[in-house]
Amino acid sequence: MPQTRVVFETHSWSEDNELGVASGWNHSALSPRGRRAATALGDRRRDDGLDAVLVSDLRRAAQTAEIAFTGSSVPVLHDWRLRECNYGDLNGRPAEVVHAAVRSVHDRYPAGESWADAITRVGGALDDIVANWPGGKVLVIGHMADHWALEHRCNGLPLDAVGQSFEWQEGWDHLLT
Repeated sequence: MPQTRVVFETHSWSEDNELGVASGWNHSALSPRGRRAATALGDRRRDDGLDAVLVSDLRRAAQTAEIAFTGSSVPVLHDWRLRECNYGDLNGRPAEVVHAAVRSVHDRYPAGESWADAITRVGGALDDIVANWPGGKVLVIGHMADHWALEHRCNGLPLDAVGQSFEWQEGWDHLLT
């Protein structure tokens, strides 16, 4: 089976990001900084030979795609499986509280999911990308759960290393089979 190229971009800067809040499954709009970044993402990717854009249905990701691909013929498809980790009772709480709440990627957030659960959920969306665009090129706009799922699946990142280090960049390229 031919490999599918997946380019991952994080959603743009949200109002919650500005406040130091971990949104989780809460919807947060883009900040003015985020709207500018979404425009720049579109400038980078709109003519990148994409077959499709798949995006989380959470507002900050959906709004990033909407701004970036307005007027483009590239189809933009929403998939709830590309959501961030569900922090349960901690959705929308200060990031330091959320990050301190679990010790392992296998520990579930109260009334939420674990990072391992989130990576498995995202894996279902990745399987569908390979099935629907074999040999194609797809942009995923999403969250850290998507980033870690791609790093785990494509680069062999051990689950226990999820969340240990992250440095933002303008997109990550992955090959899926």
